[in-house]
Amino acid sequence: MAEYDDWIGRSFEREDVVTPRLLEEFRATMPDLLGPGEVPPGFHWCLSPETLEPARLGRDGHPQTGIFLPKLPLPRRMWAGGEVEVVGPLHPGDQVTKTSTVRDVKFKQGRSGNLGFVEVDHTYSVGGAVRIRERQDLVYREDPSPDRPAPEPPQAADWDVVDSWTVSPDPVMLFRYSALTFNGHRIHYDGDYARGVEGYDGLVVHGPMQAVWMQNLAARILGRQARFFRYRGLSPLTVGYDVKVEARREDDVLDLRVRRRADSVVTMTARAEL
Repeated sequence: MAEYDDWIGRSFEREDVVTPRLLEEFRATMPDLLGPGEVPPGFHWCLSPETLEPARLGRDGHPQTGIFLPKLPLPRRMWAGGEVEVVGPLHPGDQVTKTSTVRDVKFKQGRSGNLGFVEVDHTYSVGGAVRIRERQDLVYREDPSPDRPAPEPPQAADWDVVDSWTVSPDPVMLFRYSALTFNGHRIHYDGDYARGVEGYDGLVVHGPMQAVWMQNLAARILGRQARFFRYRGLSPLTVGYDVKVEARREDDVLDLRVRRRADSVVTMTARAEL
C-alpha cells in the first residue's frame, strides 16, 4: 500500500556488547538446550533490543507501532518466522552493531481475518565485518472473534528422528527469556491478557526461543552452527504442553520441528544447512 512506501528502507542502528553476564544468563535459562560454541546459536536475539519508556509502549507491551515499525491498523503482533545466515561467529567481548531495515509491508486476507506482514532485515557486525544476516517476518492480526472458528493445527508426520530434546516450558523460563531479550509482550507473562485479549489458552512460548532450541539441536548434530537457518511458526505453543524438539537428517541438511507430545501438534518448523 502506497501509504507505507516511505517505510521501506528505513533503518535504525544500535550498539551492544557480548558480555559474560548476558552469556551466563542465556546459558542458565536453557542449560540443557544449547549446542557447541563460545556464543551459542540464537544468542544474537538478546542483543540491542528496542528500549523505550512505558509511555511509548502499546497495549501489548511492545513499542508502539509508528516508531520502529509501521503503524498498521491491526493490534496483535506475532513473530511468524524468518531466516538467519551466520557469516562468522560472535565471541565474548565483541562490540556488535545491529542495523535494522524495513524490507517490505503488505496485507493479505487469511482464514483468521485481515493480516499485515512486515519484513525486517537485520545485520550484526563487529568492527565493520558482518557476522550475522537475518530476515524477520512479523504478522499483525485482528483481535480474535468468537464467531470465527480457530484453524485446525498441523499434525506431525512420521519422521526418522536422528536426535531430539524434551522441553517443558514453564512461566519462569518464559520470564527469564523475556528479560534476556527485553521483550515486554504481555502474552508471555500476563495470563489474563493472553487469554482475555489475544485469545490464547495460556501463556505463550516465544517464537524465537523455540527457534533457539532448533538452532542449537542442529548445531549439536552438525558439530557446529549451521550457516543457514530458516524457520516458520505454525501454531501457538502455550505453557502446560511438553514438547519434543526433533531433527531428521539428509546429508548436511536438517529438518527440525517443535512437536507437542500430548497431541503431536507441530508449533514450529525449521531447516538448517551448512
